[in-house]
Amino acid sequence: MEARLNIMANPVAAKAMKHIIAAHKALSDSTLPAATRELVMLRASQINGCAGCIDMHTKEAAAAGETAVRLNLVAAWREATVFTDAERAALELAEEGTRIADAAGGVSDEVWANAAKHYDEDQLAALVAQIAIINAFNRGNVMTQQPAGDYQVGQVH
Repeated sequence: MEARLNIMANPVAAKAMKHIIAAHKALSDSTLPAATRELVMLRASQINGCAGCIDMHTKEAAAAGETAVRLNLVAAWREATVFTDAERAALELAEEGTRIADAAGGVSDEVWANAAKHYDEDQLAALVAQIAIINAFNRGNVMTQQPAGDYQVGQVH
């Protein structure tokens, strides 16, 4: 498979992507656990069918010590017993935040309140930003049909 557009070689796209990547990197300084950020990015990428981001975040999470069992169960987190209540709240927020067009009200008050029980305001801000950023990456990659499978740990992070 060949990409429709080489995003990082095109000067217009590369200039914009540089800022999205910087925003993504800024979130690593937040107190939101890195494992939670990876799980959220993986789940949103699964929903959006973004093979490149699934490849990247699966490999990055594994390199950071995430287990294969947890990574394999992200797609079915509701039925899995391997996630904390906080992680489950973050995954639910990621799903509703990713599927905004599917729900007339966007993210429900119930889902927001559940996330707020587990995360402070700064962590919620990081979670919201992370969900928005991964959705931007997913959409760009899917539109341009970026191929997956060759990502190397640390290549972008």
